Amino acid sequence: MIDFAADAERVAAIALAEDGARDVTSDVTVAPGAPGTGVLECRSGGVLAGTLYARAVAKACGCIIHWRAAEGDKLPRGAELGTVEGALAAILRAERPLLNFLQRATGIATATRAFVDAVHGTSARILHTRKTAPVLRGLDVAAVIAGGGCLHRLNLSDTVMVKDNHWRALAARGLSLGEALDAARARGVTSLQVEVESEAQLETACAAGATRLLIDNQQPATVGRWAERARRLAPGIEIEATGGITLANVADYARAGADYISVGGLTHSVRAADIALAVSGAD
Repeated sequence: MIDFAADAERVAAIALAEDGARDVTSDVTVAPGAPGTGVLECRSGGVLAGTLYARAVAKACGCIIHWRAAEGDKLPRGAELGTVEGALAAILRAERPLLNFLQRATGIATATRAFVDAVHGTSARILHTRKTAPVLRGLDVAAVIAGGGCLHRLNLSDTVMVKDNHWRALAARGLSLGEALDAARARGVTSLQVEVESEAQLETACAAGATRLLIDNQQPATVGRWAERARRLAPGIEIEATGGITLANVADYARAGADYISVGGLTHSVRAADIALAVSGAD
């Protein structure tokens, strides 16, 4: 599990460092010590996310955010999110990275909520993938959760996920899937996920003791048929649909019997929300 608070501080420090050691523009335009206030507005509306990361940026700059909306709130166009208070120069330094985090995260959360709403009334849960922005996985995952999605594999260290290249590696090595999963169990790994692209692979994965099947790039009818067969062969096995999932078809996959539906587009093709910070100094 990610320590989101610690991750927010880490990422905020990196984002501020990217902007250099000083803001030369503010140095020559802003009166030393002048106080300021900024109003955060969500012009596009959407599901608010990234507040922890925005707060970390503000704190690192010596500012404070007074929120009027909470993580996960669904907001109309033009909603006021809160105010930023501090030295005017500090607010101006915090402005861009703070908005970058809020815009990206709110875009992800808004897209996630649309998928979650689309499968409402089924037992399917929407998952993120590892197709996240480098260094920003914590932000991206927190945004998916804010939108009502659920945690998937966060890194490579605690979950086995055998995919197409691993199937080929096993064949080249002359090793069976069962032997590989046994080796993982011996290392204390309990989540054993296997991507399958054929019924033969499905049968092999069930016999090997996989705990979840990732049915990749198949039509909903195929997912339903394979899920039924897998549950007969290995009662209790989890079914995840992945690949080619869109808002137009996600409900079909849910109704077909997928326990989980992973959507890479939530994070790799995010459309940022339109969020602005209107800053004013003391009169």
